[in-house]
Formats: sequence, structure tokens, C-alpha cells
Amino acid sequence: MQLSIINVNYADARHAAHLSELLDAYARDPMGGGKPLEPEVRTNLAAALARLPYAFSLLAYSGTEPVGLATCFESFSTFACRPIINIHDFMVTRAHRGKGVSQHLLRRIEDIARGKNCCKISLEVLTNNEAARGAYRKFGFQPYQLDPAVGTAEFWHKPLEN
Repeated sequence: MQLSIINVNYADARHAAHLSELLDAYARDPMGGGKPLEPEVRTNLAAALARLPYAFSLLAYSGTEPVGLATCFESFSTFACRPIINIHDFMVTRAHRGKGVSQHLLRRIEDIARGKNCCKISLEVLTNNEAARGAYRKFGFQPYQLDPAVGTAEFWHKPLEN
């Protein structure tokens, strides 16, 4: 399998379409919520991301077929006084899982993070998503904790209605 990883140009119609298609496939998967993206999200996603200077996305291609996606956001660690990269969306198509696509995407993210002098890369993963947890562990990720005596950090959220 010839794999290539590209930085998404949000203004490129082909990149925007592949970004939207892969994110929709991820959203439809049980690990992504099990529901398709709203049509207006699919239509406006690339343009909305393009307006965020701290956002970047990567696409993995097997030949000309899009097979993986990562969308990341730069944040900041006040404790380290350095940037952080947070992997917000990360997916590999079902047919290409187990073929090393995730490791290639993660390696590119790490290269970008090192180039920005980031102190860490963060992500969230569902406890029952053993395939993803295995891929992340293989790359060196681990659950976040400062001290085992105070527990492991949890990701919480509060949805806001429009």
C-alpha cells in the first residue's frame, strides 16, 4: 500500500470534500456517535476550519483514495509555557485499519508539534475503543494523571443549545 499524508488546504475543493466525507464516516461509526453530520456541517466545515489559524487537518491517502483523517488544534500549556497540539478528530477507514495508517498520521502530527515546540500532544478516546487505544498506546500515549494518588484525568463536557 502506497500511503501519503498531506496537509489539508481548506480552500481546495477536493481536500474539503475528502475531509467532509471522512468526518461523516467517523460520525456515523458507533465510536463517533453513530449519526451522520448535518448537511450544513458537511458544506461549511472546511471554510470554518480555514478561519481558525490554530487548526490544521491531515489526510492519509492510499494511492488516490482518502483513508484517514486527523483534525488538530493548537492550545497552550500555562504550566509549561509552551503550545500543545490536541487531536480532536482522528479516524482511519474500516478497510484500512490495522495497516499502519494511524501510526503514519500520528508521526506527522508529532513532527508538526515538535516544529511548533509543543510540550505535548493530547487526545480523547472512548474506554471501549480498544483498537484506537491500542494504536495510541503503540505510539506512546497514555492516560493523563499527575499523581496516581489523585486519579486519572477525565474528559467532561457540557453541551450548549443554540
